[in-house]
Amino acid sequence: MQRKIEVGILGATGMVGQSFIKFLQGHPWFELTWLGASDRSAGKKYRDAAQWHLGGETPANVADLVVQESKPGNAPKLVFSAMDASVATEIEQAFASAGHAVVSNSKNHRMDPDVPLLIPEINPDHLKLIPLQQAKRGWKGMIVTNPNCTTAVLAMALAPLKPFGITKIVMTSMQAISGAGYPGVPSMDIVANVIPYIGGEEEKVQQEPQKILGSFDGAQVTPLPAKLSAHCNRVPVVDGHTETISVELSAKPSETDLLAAFQNFSGVPQERRLPSAPPHPIIYMSQVNRPQPRKDVERERGMTVFVGRLRRCPVLDYKFVAMGHNTVRGAAGAAVLNAELMVSEGLLD
Repeated sequence: MQRKIEVGILGATGMVGQSFIKFLQGHPWFELTWLGASDRSAGKKYRDAAQWHLGGETPANVADLVVQESKPGNAPKLVFSAMDASVATEIEQAFASAGHAVVSNSKNHRMDPDVPLLIPEINPDHLKLIPLQQAKRGWKGMIVTNPNCTTAVLAMALAPLKPFGITKIVMTSMQAISGAGYPGVPSMDIVANVIPYIGGEEEKVQQEPQKILGSFDGAQVTPLPAKLSAHCNRVPVVDGHTETISVELSAKPSETDLLAAFQNFSGVPQERRLPSAPPHPIIYMSQVNRPQPRKDVERERGMTVFVGRLRRCPVLDYKFVAMGHNTVRGAAGAAVLNAELMVSEGLLD
């Protein structure tokens, strides 16, 4: 790419916005030039508008950028949305209507029938929904979403198994506190404790994978015909969602078949060598006590999902463990990879 594409961030002062800023540092295709936030932050330099919650200091390339109102106009064509769900719907639609490509981490449009819910290794063909979206809504721009952070790990772990006919899934999550944002869960609630409830999480996780793993027929996405039950828990881990997964598979494959499917899984991002694509989107770990968030979550820039402990399940067919970085592969990194795929498809020309 001869010239970098200017990009902006909606909701730049929050934790997810800061994760976008961190992930975009030194990106070979994208240059962050615009930050949008609430009215109370607009007009201030970023260093004054936001308290930096991630490691290190506020990055120098954004510290003196003046935060703008979250309104279309002078923003770059490509904007990443880290908007809170309470305000994301109208703001994202306004940007799309004005001709911007909105690559969103917010939940608001994920299940809209004409909006791609995208994991590039799994369903890149769902980008073909965009012309239908534009025609239906009269937009010059577009909205593309990435899934919930828990869904991202689950869908990535299930994707290699789709050829074997997934019919039933039971998943229990152990979710990191960074997924709750800042200030997040009170310390007296989470230290040395497990909280067996995350508002709205199980509902999202029980809907989104079927759309991601569904089939696009040229007019709509037909969801994967599988039943999914999710139990979602918050645990005292900083980064990295761990999930125990049991599956029923209609083809009744062998354990060797499943191991080969995990080990050989890759997709369009790897074929095209997109900048944020890990060489191996899934790494199977043979150690009996892996993956572990503390040891594995930062590997591969947080863009790989780690799988281990594959074994027979006495209730369904197989069970295993999956773990991924919730604020990278489950949020900022996922959206950036989506945008890279869109660029490679010519959607931002």
